[in-house]
Amino acid sequence: MQLIECECGHKNPIGTELCESCGKPFHEETEQKLLDMRYEGVARRSKTYQTTIIDKIWNFFSSVKVGIWIIVLTLIASAIGTILPQEMYIPPNVYPAQYYKEQYGVVGYIFYTLGFHNLYGSWWYMLLLASMGLSLIIASLDRVVPLYRALKKQSVTRHTSFLKRQRIFGISRVPNPQETIKQVEQKLKEKHYRIRKENGNILAEKGRFSRWGPYVNHLGLVIVLIGAMLRFFPGMYVDEVLWIRDGETEAIPGTDRKYYLKSERFILETYDQDDKKFQEIIKKVGNGIPKNYQTDAILYENKNIGIAGAEPKLVKLKQQSIKVNHPLKFDGFALYQTSYKLNEFHKMYFKLEEKATGKTFGEIEVDLLNPKSTYNLGNGYKVEILEYFPDFEFGDKGPTTKSKIPNNPAFVFKMYTPKTKNGEISFVAIQQNLEPFGENKFKMTFTKLDVRNVTALTVRKDRTLGVIAFGGLIFMIGLVQGMYWNHRRIWVQIVGNEIWMAAHTNKNWYGLKKEIDYVIKDTDLTKPQDQKEHKGEVA
Repeated sequence: MQLIECECGHKNPIGTELCESCGKPFHEETEQKLLDMRYEGVARRSKTYQTTIIDKIWNFFSSVKVGIWIIVLTLIASAIGTILPQEMYIPPNVYPAQYYKEQYGVVGYIFYTLGFHNLYGSWWYMLLLASMGLSLIIASLDRVVPLYRALKKQSVTRHTSFLKRQRIFGISRVPNPQETIKQVEQKLKEKHYRIRKENGNILAEKGRFSRWGPYVNHLGLVIVLIGAMLRFFPGMYVDEVLWIRDGETEAIPGTDRKYYLKSERFILETYDQDDKKFQEIIKKVGNGIPKNYQTDAILYENKNIGIAGAEPKLVKLKQQSIKVNHPLKFDGFALYQTSYKLNEFHKMYFKLEEKATGKTFGEIEVDLLNPKSTYNLGNGYKVEILEYFPDFEFGDKGPTTKSKIPNNPAFVFKMYTPKTKNGEISFVAIQQNLEPFGENKFKMTFTKLDVRNVTALTVRKDRTLGVIAFGGLIFMIGLVQGMYWNHRRIWVQIVGNEIWMAAHTNKNWYGLKKEIDYVIKDTDLTKPQDQKEHKGEVA
């Protein structure tokens, strides 16, 4: 690696604009009067190496403009993803492509085609987040490492051209330079400056840590992005909904069938119409305002987890009533009471009846979630279910079902009797009994209906919150660090019979000038000028 040797003897990396030690500019021909002190004139990789593919990638992601564009694109994509519901929030058991087109027309079709229906889990959205993180890391390393090196290596005695081209600069002729330097040193210590001395010269510095504030911000954002991306790793984040019926035992989503839950019963309590607190609103909307809804549940652990082909061996762990804002917690998971559905159809009962005589020949019990294909009534009487439509509707191509939930069950029965050995077909739905192939001798007569309640529990597990919270804390530390402190430096040097004073800060020049006024008070030093204000020049 080639180095640039300054007249002071310090060797600087290629691309350095100001000597890291004495501050001498290497390009004296520049028209700019005041020095650009943003990065201390250090050699940044992105400004020095531009030949190899690695250099080009580094230079691309180190650009602030590129970083801003990545953030803008991510924000736009995130905003578009909120226009229509994500796939996880659409009704289950429907085809997403058909749903978005039917519900939202052309906009929904485009939304689905471009992949916005599953935005936050899509590969290109993850690529945007990864690019944002990469941009933050490279942009920070490109600046913070050389800046740290330059500040660490800065000497007390600076080149005269460095001092003259600082924004605040002044020359004073004093009768006793050494005594004046001592007075200035004492005043600087009173203002809590850290003093370094060399050959009678002074470098007073404080608040250097504030220079790292933006990079601490970047570190916090990178940690937050890592936390967000960890949500897509198995076991780190679970946000599922468990619909479970009274009396059922179901595996809890996201636990790999290690844990099961049994719903003993769902309870809904409503406000009484005589309740004074809610009397007015009950008059407006009617009865049925929920006061409490809860699921009395039992949590089980499967001891046969990991044993191939083994039936679940459930061991009771906990029994609890799950209420709103009172979740059931276990092993990092939490089950929240989310919603409910009352009186869902459970079982329907039908009798095989001879139409002419009204005589019946047995009853069948149809489990609407798991119906049998054949029901044998004995003595030559049998009923088959040829078609079952849990949520019946007439579509473009005839009878179909909207979902697997038995909201509007309909059946196509085939009835076999000693009198109709070839069977008779009947279509039976709620308040419908059709005979599509002519008049039958027998029919299926609905007798009764069993219902049960269904509860919806949100299954949530989030091991990324700690990472995201830690990243947020780091970000806030960087924000405070960069906003409420500033890096101030004052150089006081003896040049012949004169004392040269120069000063620089990364912000709040007014505060720095007030401190200089305090330092030179009661001394023979003249007040240094703000060259930007005095000559109208740009820093």
